[in-house]
Amino acid sequence: MKDAVAALLAEHADLEQQLADPAVHADQHLAKRLNQRYAELSAVARVHEELVALTGDLEAAAELAEEDESFAAELASLTERREAAEERLRRLLVPRDPSDAKDALLEIKSGEGGEESALFAGDLLRMYTRYAERRGWRTEVLDATESDLGGFKSVTVAVKAKGTSQPGETPYALLKFEGGVHRVQRVPVTESQGRVHTSAAGVLVMPEAEQVDVTIDDKDLRIDVFRSSGPGGQSVNTTDSAVRITHLPTGLVVSCQNEKSQLQNKEQALRILRSRLLAQAEEAAAAEASDARRSQVRTVDRSERIRTYNYPENRISDHRTGYKSYHLDQVLDGDLEPVVESCVEADLAARLEAIGS
Repeated sequence: MKDAVAALLAEHADLEQQLADPAVHADQHLAKRLNQRYAELSAVARVHEELVALTGDLEAAAELAEEDESFAAELASLTERREAAEERLRRLLVPRDPSDAKDALLEIKSGEGGEESALFAGDLLRMYTRYAERRGWRTEVLDATESDLGGFKSVTVAVKAKGTSQPGETPYALLKFEGGVHRVQRVPVTESQGRVHTSAAGVLVMPEAEQVDVTIDDKDLRIDVFRSSGPGGQSVNTTDSAVRITHLPTGLVVSCQNEKSQLQNKEQALRILRSRLLAQAEEAAAAEASDARRSQVRTVDRSERIRTYNYPENRISDHRTGYKSYHLDQVLDGDLEPVVESCVEADLAARLEAIGS
């Protein structure tokens, strides 16, 4: 661990020198990337500094305890604090997902359950928006297809941090655990007999790609335009402003119709396409390196669930971590912290175990 820390502290010092150079800040993408890495390494430097200080205090207290037994209690306290600092440092040294420093794109899609599923997709969007507000993040709906009753057949939302976030505190680092099938059990608004129905919505989480992350050749794109339309056949506008982009090498298709101009819809579609291509490349690389990569939503099937939202019991259950709470109403209002934390801790435990083995 000592060698690993020494290498990171040397990198931290080098980054500090680079960030002091005004020329670096002329390139916004480079400055952002260096600042994110510097923030990660600053956490390591702070805990290391604390550990060095506690080690010195512990050695001094041990010498005094040999002469005066009254220092024994202080010795025990310092030992406990030093062990805690060592554990924090060990956790910081666990290899992170390279995309953990990025913002996130969430795609929420209705699945089995028809209109009820679309309404639940809207509830999930509200939950994530409220959670983002609590953390001081910004959200932006990039594209949405509404259902007749005001839900969403599909909706894509960008979640962005304001400024540089601490390691593990960025939108993608926390929201990536939301990827999968979310199952809801409740009485639908369309149910006249008061019976509880089960339906599902799927969530796909991607790191938001910047232009420097993914290069897209114009000749690899087929761009079609069409007229936007809203729920119930109501026209959003009367011009061909909606854009559909097909990435020919991969077959990925992205459509956007939320903005009023064709140019704006094209920019939003390219933004989503870049993130999908980045996610696809990372998933392929991770699958090649390990079969243990956590999968996200493949088909919105009620059986492939990661979490269940039971309205009659006001209960939420995460089937990956075993987390359970009877405060579903609070979670849906954005108090998602305990649920996400259970996933973060489970992921960290798995990474630590992998290092140990």
